[in-house]
Amino acid sequence: MNPQAKLISISSLLLGTTITISSSHWMMAWTGLEINTLAILPLISNPHHPRAIEAATKYFLVQAAASTLLLFSSTTNALFTGQWDITQLTHPTSCLLLTTAISMKLGLVPFHFWFPEVLQGSSLMTSLLLTTAMKFPPITLLLMTSPSLNYTLLTTMAIASAALGGWMGLNQTQIRKILAFSSISHLGWMTIIIIYNPKLTLITFYLYCMMTAATLLTLKTTKILKLSTMMTAWTKIPSLSATLMLALLSLAGLPPLTGFLPKWLIIQELTKQEMTPTATIIALLSLLGLFFYLRLAYCATITLPPNSSNYMKQWRTNKPVNTLTATLTTMTITLLPFSPMILSML
Repeated sequence: MNPQAKLISISSLLLGTTITISSSHWMMAWTGLEINTLAILPLISNPHHPRAIEAATKYFLVQAAASTLLLFSSTTNALFTGQWDITQLTHPTSCLLLTTAISMKLGLVPFHFWFPEVLQGSSLMTSLLLTTAMKFPPITLLLMTSPSLNYTLLTTMAIASAALGGWMGLNQTQIRKILAFSSISHLGWMTIIIIYNPKLTLITFYLYCMMTAATLLTLKTTKILKLSTMMTAWTKIPSLSATLMLALLSLAGLPPLTGFLPKWLIIQELTKQEMTPTATIIALLSLLGLFFYLRLAYCATITLPPNSSNYMKQWRTNKPVNTLTATLTTMTITLLPFSPMILSML
């Protein structure tokens, strides 16, 4: 891509995100979301491959439909209440339409169908933007309107997202699709606690962005796109492959890694709110995702599975690891001892 065009796209992404998260009027929030959508489309379709064009088309259609629903929701609320303020969403129909719109933008079940396909057709760096930066404006809108939303609907969608994210990731061999279903599962964890403790949702989102960024930057460095290439990539940069295994286990939520912290806090908060059955169900559903994370970690560092065909080992390289990748990977592994400081922020 032309450097000037890439600069314009990235600047527009920053502008759209800033407009959405800092606005209190529905029209300004909608404008920021539209700028975001138009800015990411050239980045998705950049490789000029039919799969990339298909991913960009799917992304545009879904995001346009979600933005239309959001605009319709805010207009309906303004018609009945006379308020355009984001925090004054009180009309029941508007609340339902907004929940649907935000769920489509985030990729929550049952509006998840577009997300794995778009991620599979994008490059690793564009996938990083789609799974982290592009989720921030919808999450912010969900946080601002959370007191007005239907908690039963949100809980149902959250549990369904955790179940489907774990279940559908079991039979995948493409790394980007696995990370897409991982994102759907993590969004379920964020949504289930959003009404009781919005700050905890935000901390969970930040930690998820950090862990996903570390994983995708590592995959970009080692040029891994599927399981068959991951099986032999450990010969390229052994130290980075070892930390990739720990980053994947952190995404799975295993102690004593950083990924255990948000799940621990969410289960604790649900138990405080006397929702022990819900906490038990979502904790058990996370075991589904644990299986494919363990499979990824196994393929990343140990040996070839017994049932796979033999692959040629790749040459070991002395390519220096990016400082950002090393920093994010270290934080992904070692932040659990800082949990008292994070708890004091809640």
